[in-house]
Amino acid sequence: MPAKQKLQIAIVLFTAAISGLMAGPVPALAQEDSHISGSHGQTVYVPAYSHIYSGDRERPVYLAVTLSIRNTDPDKSITITRVDYFDTEEKLIKEKIKNPVTLNPLHSTRFVIKESHKSGGSGAKFMVEWESNSPANPPIIESIMISTRGQQGISFTTRGRVIREKK
Repeated sequence: MPAKQKLQIAIVLFTAAISGLMAGPVPALAQEDSHISGSHGQTVYVPAYSHIYSGDRERPVYLAVTLSIRNTDPDKSITITRVDYFDTEEKLIKEKIKNPVTLNPLHSTRFVIKESHKSGGSGAKFMVEWESNSPANPPIIESIMISTRGQQGISFTTRGRVIREKK
């Protein structure tokens, strides 16, 4: 079997496996989100993957990464004060914002890491900090990874995890 065909099969199998994994936790995520409590701000760790591996030889499949930040509060603005992108070894690759970004109620923003930017690795991550003058609903912060080759494609998401609450 040609190497190209093996890679295509591996991508399809990986996509099917990820789809199966994503099907199980959805109710838990929905349940977790059902509790709304106000916050003055948080630091959020968001897993990202600039590439994943396939096959016995661990051939890299490079991915474009989109970080999505969605203000879920219908009444209050939030301010994004930090969006940093790190590689697997925790080396800062890029500061995605230089100045704070205000998200009005129910607005969103995104930051993209191009597929050709390969330095993040399979352990890449974003660190996002946001704040609000008065308690606001925490935003939804996710990364979306995608790649296409010929007629094959792979995509999956990860959700950020709060690691620090602003005092």
